[in-house]
Amino acid sequence: MRARINELVFDCADPAALVRFWAGLVGGEPVDRSPDWSYIDVPADEPAAEPGKYSTRLAFQRVPEGKSAKNRLHLDLAAEDVPAFSAEAVALGATLSGGVVTDEAGSFQVLLDPEGNEFCFVSGA
Repeated sequence: MRARINELVFDCADPAALVRFWAGLVGGEPVDRSPDWSYIDVPADEPAAEPGKYSTRLAFQRVPEGKSAKNRLHLDLAAEDVPAFSAEAVALGATLSGGVVTDEAGSFQVLLDPEGNEFCFVSGA
């Protein structure tokens, strides 16, 4: 028996605001199920994907405590042009964390979403 990933859930202070930030990055229509729970269904990448198909649901749930340490899990988002994608994310409310790192495998940039959750734009292998 194998389970499948249903959704990735972010603990946060403001689900409605955070879902809109992430929708700006990865697409999808923000849904506010309640003041304490919002989500987006990230559109599937494949050009031949059926309408309404999505790759992963990102959900955002309100919690009383703030973020206090580095995430133990973060998202790597594929980006052909890491600096351009990073600049767009900053315009949406992200913060850069260090500079672009490039090695033989490709490039990546660490960023923080508006509530301090780490994520990366990556290109290459």
